[in-house]
Amino acid sequence: MRIRNHLFVFCFAALSGCATVDFDTPREASFAMDASESTTLKQTIEKWKEINPGPSGFYPLVDGTDALGARLRLIEAAEKTIDAQYFLMKNDSAGQVFASALFAAADRGVRVRFLLDDIFTTVGDEAMTIIDGHPNIELRLYNPVSRTGIKGLNYLGDFSRANRRMHNKSFIVDNAAAVVGGRNIADEYFNLNQKGEFLDFDMLIFGEVSEALSVEFDRYWNHERSVPAEVVVGRISEQELADFRNSLSREKLESARKHYQEAFDSDLMLSIGQQETRFYSADATVITDDPDKLVTAIDRENRLLINALAEVANEVTSEVVVMTPYFIPGKAGVDFWRSIVARGVRVVIVTNSLAANNHTAVHSGYARYRKDIIRAGVELFEARADAVAAEDKTMTMHTKAMIFDRESVFVGSLNLDPRSIAINSEMGVLVSSPEMTESLSTRLFSNLSQWTYRVTLNEQGKLRWQANIDGEEVVGTKEPLASWWRRFSAWLLRIAPENQL
Repeated sequence: MRIRNHLFVFCFAALSGCATVDFDTPREASFAMDASESTTLKQTIEKWKEINPGPSGFYPLVDGTDALGARLRLIEAAEKTIDAQYFLMKNDSAGQVFASALFAAADRGVRVRFLLDDIFTTVGDEAMTIIDGHPNIELRLYNPVSRTGIKGLNYLGDFSRANRRMHNKSFIVDNAAAVVGGRNIADEYFNLNQKGEFLDFDMLIFGEVSEALSVEFDRYWNHERSVPAEVVVGRISEQELADFRNSLSREKLESARKHYQEAFDSDLMLSIGQQETRFYSADATVITDDPDKLVTAIDRENRLLINALAEVANEVTSEVVVMTPYFIPGKAGVDFWRSIVARGVRVVIVTNSLAANNHTAVHSGYARYRKDIIRAGVELFEARADAVAAEDKTMTMHTKAMIFDRESVFVGSLNLDPRSIAINSEMGVLVSSPEMTESLSTRLFSNLSQWTYRVTLNEQGKLRWQANIDGEEVVGTKEPLASWWRRFSAWLLRIAPENQL
């Protein structure tokens, strides 16, 4: 007992003495390029708008190679500014290619503002100092944790603050074109991971919506929780930066060039370059949580994005389709979807099966509501982990999208789980395009049976997974493709606090 007490006192003292970040550090406010300034990209868009009726153009990015290629194409087209905002970045092939492209743009004189959430980013502090060291690149970390002492202890010691994360994802070039969606900067989001593949979704955007996205970026960039990276991770000199660039091995450079060229020359990017791809012309609304959501008490009134989407869903007359990798509706969510179904609206929800989910604890939170959501009248589908061409890969559905009455589509960073809804900040774009939305819906439903299970209840009220695999009807009564250990882990993790998932 005495040893336990001493251990408690030691842990308490360690946590109590944790270092914090100085959020009052001086920083210079900066803003998006003036909308009246002209660039080649803006001139191209203006010519497009002359023969298209809508204020903005859109194209869905389903394939990961296309999604990386779109970002790289825009970086090469940049003449004035690049604004990037992401939840995480990894020091892998995608991260290195992305950073190299930003460096090349900065070398041309383009101003780069890079806003990165701090906690799940695995790019090391040294790499951050290198990115931030370029005179035309400014890196800021959102709601960072101090590096003085042990970072993990600093996180735990200031948990109530550090637990609130910026989950937003946007990429804007010359205040004229953008990419918004569910992808972060890491291999698995762009078909570069050898072990797993994410089924994800972004939207390539140009026109007026890009300007609205810039306004939202500026709000986060200039917020009190957005801290210059050098305050947190230090800085390097111009000579140290030059030495680093000179030390890059030929092997690393060749590998980066290979991935760069493959993405840059994807079928879609070549088609766009030859002006063969038709962009959808439409109106759209940018919906973003206020950055103050992360500094105020957790409250329903602060959930701007989910509240706005609930209003849209309440106006639907025929069909709502939801794609979310992490789905924990809670009792309130079950009641909400039951009320939508009660109005005669078809509700389809697509999420991950246990084997496909990369967060077992989240599946545990979801599983306790699965029967209730089916009884509420929702058509429930779960992604199959083996629904990829390569046998040694696992597929995870990471798409975050909603389709309303096949007239409008929302794409963004939002998951339908307590963390996204209440704790983190989120963003997205609601595009009003019946033509594009009908095309997306048709594509989804024509392929849905090829990569999901339909989850229903049998006559005994037990869960049943049905799928057509290689032309054969398969019916299961336990979590498909999940090992006994994975199923046990999911059962055990039911003790995890649901409001943190």
